[in-house]
Amino acid sequence: MIHVLDPQTVGQIAAGEIIERPLSVVKELVENSVDADATRVTVTLEEGGIASIEVADDGGGIEPSDLALAVRRHATSKLSHASDLESISTLGFRGEGLASIAAVSRLEIVSRGIESDIGARVAAHAEDVSAIEKTAAPVGTIVRARDLFGNVPVRREYLKSPAAELTRISSWLSTFALGYPRVAFALRHDGKEVWVMPAVDDEKARLAMVFGKEAAQALIPIDVEAARGMHGSLSGFISTPGNDRADRRMQLLFVNGRLLRSTLLAGAWSAGYATYTMTGRQPYGVLFLQLPPDHVDPNIHPTKSDVRLRFGHQVADTVKRAIAVTLRNHAAQRFGDVTVSAAPESIDASLAHLQTLFERVPADDPSETGAQSGLRVLAQIERTYILATDGSAIVLVDQHAAHERIAYERIVAAANAATAPAEPLLVPFAFELSGDRVAALERVLEPLREGGLEIENFGDRSYRIIATPAGYGARAFDVAGFLDDLTSEAKERDVRERVWASLACHSVTRAGERLDLSEMTTLLDRLQVCENPMHCPHGRPTIVRIEPGGIARLFKR
Repeated sequence: MIHVLDPQTVGQIAAGEIIERPLSVVKELVENSVDADATRVTVTLEEGGIASIEVADDGGGIEPSDLALAVRRHATSKLSHASDLESISTLGFRGEGLASIAAVSRLEIVSRGIESDIGARVAAHAEDVSAIEKTAAPVGTIVRARDLFGNVPVRREYLKSPAAELTRISSWLSTFALGYPRVAFALRHDGKEVWVMPAVDDEKARLAMVFGKEAAQALIPIDVEAARGMHGSLSGFISTPGNDRADRRMQLLFVNGRLLRSTLLAGAWSAGYATYTMTGRQPYGVLFLQLPPDHVDPNIHPTKSDVRLRFGHQVADTVKRAIAVTLRNHAAQRFGDVTVSAAPESIDASLAHLQTLFERVPADDPSETGAQSGLRVLAQIERTYILATDGSAIVLVDQHAAHERIAYERIVAAANAATAPAEPLLVPFAFELSGDRVAALERVLEPLREGGLEIENFGDRSYRIIATPAGYGARAFDVAGFLDDLTSEAKERDVRERVWASLACHSVTRAGERLDLSEMTTLLDRLQVCENPMHCPHGRPTIVRIEPGGIARLFKR
């Protein structure tokens, strides 16, 4: 038999989609405060919000005549017609938040509008709404939700401890505050002040609160010029290469002031950091996207935790480009700090260096140890590291990582120019593969050809290398190692980038290989003209600089 559910049951079902835990209540109320143009928001909790949640603000307030409607489902001041859904500029819009909170707690609202001389109070629980009472109150709104899930005890079983719920709320609120630097936020718990964020001029002042002091120092502002041409604007801060996390949780995203899950632009983060971060590690930071309201649809999830973008691919491409440009400029600046170089070479000269990647060009005068890079090569350590100095600090260069970066950029430049220089081998190099490796190789033959390495089938599971990149010569290519590296690498990177990075890795100077003085000098000079001289294409650092202060500390000075 089909029954029409009573209003109380309907309310609890609807609330279950929106109010999952104390954090859900805090989120709804704080977003309402921001929509009301508050400049100060204070969140006060008892027992992690399970016993009581209070959010007080100094916003525009609610008129007494509107209070009774405020706690009714689908009553809102932010929409008038269905067409308004196509251009939403506020955080809230459905008119379900307060009604859902009232369905699972004892709700009280005290508010005073800017033009009112006295405030008003209303209480609501389930379908019961009290009469409006006059009361003394400051301008703004105070909302209290007591005994959360008291009428739905089964829901309380899924809550964590008060300490865990407090941690969730503190983390979300401090992160949300990044997007509203001119609003002061405070969090109190069980009568004690947890933290206070005064109003500031920009988001940078709040980075340490969210990411930690040390991690915040590794954040750099994104290059906003790289986002030109997009409908809207992009700003934010991203971590420098080498500063990363094990997961994506700290890849924060605001779209039109709405704090969202990072999955929306996860691919753009990965693509932008390609060759700048190590496999299995994730960069962190915060991005602020401001788009025309009609380009964003937030009406796709009950908790408003996700949105749909009208031009999602274009936005993702812009974010990817802005991240890549920011990292490239930062790498160039860091290399400039490491060396005492002359004026940068022209683009033509840079490409000339890239085209002679695999050649080992000796210096005309062995005494010219690093004339172009500004570094004086001193020695090779363990046949793996190049020891150099710029006169004020010690510089260590990983010869394999450095040569790998040079090789990768040469391959990319040649492939993108569709002029990959390949030299036919006088004696082709033949090899055999197992069945699983045959399939792996077949998938990447075209990117390899674009990179200058030509491989052709030579019978059943047999192949031969018939041409190598120009200047590559007779250097042995590690086919098995290349395929192992390609198979084990994370698939987040574009397939061509993965292939070219692995090709570069297995076709250059290795650790344990002896280099003479001219070879080390040439390596440093070519590294200087790379777009990212500080990291190999797999994200490992190429250069480590030991400053005079660090040397002094080693000697206890």
